[in-house]
Amino acid sequence: MAETKTAGQKLKDELLMNDKNGWEGMSDNEKKTINKFCDGYIKFLNDCKTEREAVREAMAQAEKAGFKPLNKCKSLKAGDKVYSINREKNIILAVIGSENMEKGLNVVGAHIDSPRLDLKPNPLYEDSSFAYLKTHYYGGIKKYQWVTIPLAIHGVVALKDGSVVEIKVGDEDDDMTFVITDLLPHMARKQMEKKLSEGIEGEDLNLLIGSIPYDDEKVSEKVKLNIMKILNDKYGIVEKDFISAELEIVPAFNAKSLGFDRSMVAGYGQDDRVCAYTSLKAIMELDAPKKTAICILVDKEEIGSVGNTGMEAKAFETFVGELLRLTKQDSDINVVNRVFSNSRMLSADVDGAFDPLYASVAERRNASFFGFGVGLNKYTGARGKSGANDANAEFVADLRKLFDSNKVRFQISELGKVDEGGGGTIAYILANKGMDVIDCGTPVLSMHSPYEVTSKFDVYMSYKAYKVFMK
Repeated sequence: MAETKTAGQKLKDELLMNDKNGWEGMSDNEKKTINKFCDGYIKFLNDCKTEREAVREAMAQAEKAGFKPLNKCKSLKAGDKVYSINREKNIILAVIGSENMEKGLNVVGAHIDSPRLDLKPNPLYEDSSFAYLKTHYYGGIKKYQWVTIPLAIHGVVALKDGSVVEIKVGDEDDDMTFVITDLLPHMARKQMEKKLSEGIEGEDLNLLIGSIPYDDEKVSEKVKLNIMKILNDKYGIVEKDFISAELEIVPAFNAKSLGFDRSMVAGYGQDDRVCAYTSLKAIMELDAPKKTAICILVDKEEIGSVGNTGMEAKAFETFVGELLRLTKQDSDINVVNRVFSNSRMLSADVDGAFDPLYASVAERRNASFFGFGVGLNKYTGARGKSGANDANAEFVADLRKLFDSNKVRFQISELGKVDEGGGGTIAYILANKGMDVIDCGTPVLSMHSPYEVTSKFDVYMSYKAYKVFMK
């Protein structure tokens, strides 16, 4: 016989928050659904370690789902699915709704760039019979995390004849690997006395790539020459071609399920490809929305959303203008501005999950936890909300109702204690265009490291959140 609740217990259930871990009480079939979804996500992480690779994979998946290139369309109607690619580094997808676009769009925007090391324009040099590639780090990294781990080289080399050579080496089991060396502890007394941020200098993040000299006594830089010959034989490039190359150094290890219970995902680039993958899957499963739904996968967020492939560029406005024109609606700038002012957006970016090993920087009552669902950040910014988008109360209430009615588990949080730091996303950029925007993404442990961690439950809830929002 069930125990009767007291009046106080009933009142507590009615008035106070009483969330529990989402895995509790879950059926085996529900667990299988989550694990199957995350199998696809893990494959995406392993196949897409750069923004170019993510765009290429997103395009391939979108075309299988019936999306067509926007620039091939002469007109659009409700239910049509289109995409547009900007310089191979960001992609925007849309499903045309039945309602006039002046009444607003439902937008989900994620970024597909991640912290990494980029090769400098003149990277190749020889020192003491070693050949190295010099790097320049991209985004906010802890430099010490990038030494003595296996690294791979991904990217492209653009040649003067207009052709582009793709390089992707270091990931496969039978590939060679690359590494940035560190000082042995026996001789590291002075290094160990430095601040953690200074133990590894940026100019010392140089990739070790070879040590065999070219066999000719009459030439200098024999190891460098031998490496360049290998690259020329395989890729047809010469040293000057590095000037017009985009080569990224990324971790060589693969993403995997984490834990004896396989409840988590460990892998590189989950900030923010976890939100990119979940929003991509959500829009691909959308058929006949009332409002036009848009998914933005954008570049350059980690360095301020700048440049012609970042969110600050005009690619999104151009895309929306084309949708208006092809649906026979007025597409002048005033109409585009009205579209934006009536639109809503989820800025799909990750949140820093509570880590009990580093609890001192978090504020437990306003932190996101593994297994409690997708995280809503009403505001980001730093300290006194500097640089923040701060979502209005009415929009947050609408999302609460939407998520609760569709059994989407969510939690509200902020990034650490008030004076501990902070962060930013693309949210403010779209809010500046007049949209209602809130950050909504998957909590992550070890954010910006070469091997980040997420909860499979939260990954799946992110996908559900984006899908019901787009509908």
